[in-house]
Amino acid sequence: MSIGEMLAATVPMARTLNLQFLETTPERAVVSLPDQPDYHNHVGGPHAGAMFTLGESASGAIVLAAFGDQLSRAVPLAVSAEISYKKLAMGPVTATATLGRPAPEVVAELDQGRRPEFPVTIEIRREDGAVTGEMTVTWTLRPNG
Repeated sequence: MSIGEMLAATVPMARTLNLQFLETTPERAVVSLPDQPDYHNHVGGPHAGAMFTLGESASGAIVLAAFGDQLSRAVPLAVSAEISYKKLAMGPVTATATLGRPAPEVVAELDQGRRPEFPVTIEIRREDGAVTGEMTVTWTLRPNG
């Protein structure tokens, strides 16, 4: 099962919004939100909450791709999130997430018995390439036990 399929199967909001996981690697995750009238705002574009969920889902996908091999000893958890809406989003939008710290550095902290935190940055773009939103989600790997 791919990371996108796993998230769609286990995260009801990802399923509800029909998110499409286009790429999920430890370096980058790309997730698309189709244009769906049921999730529009008052001006006809994707609702801010749907775009937040899109960005957070892209961040979760890259976290699983980068740290999936650590799941037996740590649980990934979002600690905080911040989003800025830059331009009007209309039609389908795509979120691209990147890790803000090298994965080996994060795992080294976990190896030291610490609870590492790391940012994931996300850009949300319209089909014409314009950036409509920027987001940062800070994640942690909480050691089990």
